[in-house]
Amino acid sequence: MRRKIPSHSALLAFEAAARHGSFARAADELARTEGAVSRQIGRLEAFLGVVLFERVGNRVRLLPNGARYAVQVREILDRLERDSLYLMGQPAEGASLDIAATPTFATRWLIPRLKHFQDRHPNITVHIAQCMEPFLLAGSGFDAAIHFEHPAWTGMHLHPLLEEVLIPVCSPSLLAQAGTNPSLDDLPRLHRRQNPDAWQTYAQAVGIALTNSAIGARYDLHGMLIEAALAGLGVALVPRLYVGTELQDGRLVAPWPEDTAVSKNFCLVLPEPMTLSQGPIRVFAEWLLGQAHGNEAPAN
Repeated sequence: MRRKIPSHSALLAFEAAARHGSFARAADELARTEGAVSRQIGRLEAFLGVVLFERVGNRVRLLPNGARYAVQVREILDRLERDSLYLMGQPAEGASLDIAATPTFATRWLIPRLKHFQDRHPNITVHIAQCMEPFLLAGSGFDAAIHFEHPAWTGMHLHPLLEEVLIPVCSPSLLAQAGTNPSLDDLPRLHRRQNPDAWQTYAQAVGIALTNSAIGARYDLHGMLIEAALAGLGVALVPRLYVGTELQDGRLVAPWPEDTAVSKNFCLVLPEPMTLSQGPIRVFAEWLLGQAHGNEAPAN
C-alpha cells in the first residue's frame, strides 16, 4: 500500500516557513521564490486537509495544528539529516554502530579502548551518545546500550560487564598538605549529587568514623569528581575502574581501604540475543565482553 507521506519539497518549505514565521525568509533560505514556497505549503495543506497557517495580508502565523506539526516535521527532518550524514561518512564496504552509554563510563573506560577495536575492525565506525536513564532500546535508533543493571531493561538482553566498586582518591599534594597519616575527617570530601549517602555507606562498611559525612562540594558525574580530585579540591569516592591510569602514574593516591561492596553492575544491553545479532553489533559485543572480562589483549 502506498504510504500517505507529503512530498519532501513541501515538508522542507513548511519547516522553514514555520521556523522563520515568514514565507519570504523561507524562500531566501531555500533559494526559491516566495510564491513557490506558498504553493508548496498550499499543496501540503490540501494533502493534509488542515490549514497550517493563518494568512493576513502579507503576514502569516502558525495555527495550533501547524505549530504541533512543525515540531514533529523538524524532528523527522533532523533525524533524516543525521542518518544521512552518518551514512555519507562511512567508508566503502563499511558499517556503523550507535551505542548509548553512561557519560563517565564512555569517557573513562570505553573510549580509551576504542582504538583497539578500530585497529581490528577499521570498517566499523562506532558512534557514542550519552544516556543517563534506561530507555526502550527497540526503535530508539541505538544498536546497543551500556548502562547499569536495572528493572527497566526487562525484556532486553543483558550481558554483565564490570562491577562498580568505590574507592576514595585524592591528589598527592592534598595528602601532603594534611601531614602524616591524615584521616578522612581531616580532608575535604567530594560528593556525587545523585548518591548523597555514599560517604556514610562507605564509612560504615570499612569502619571509619566521619564527623559529618554530608559536608563537601557536590558534582553531577563521577568524571567531574575525578577532575576535582586531580585539581586538589578534596577526596572523591569513585569507581576504581575509572581511575586505574591515574593511580598507576601517581596523579591520584588511594591510602584508604576500598569498599568491598559492589555499588552497581555495568552491563551491555542488546535488543535481541547475541546469537541473533547481525555482523557489526555482534563483533562489537564480543570485543566489549572480551575487554571487560580480560579475554582480549589490553588496549594500548
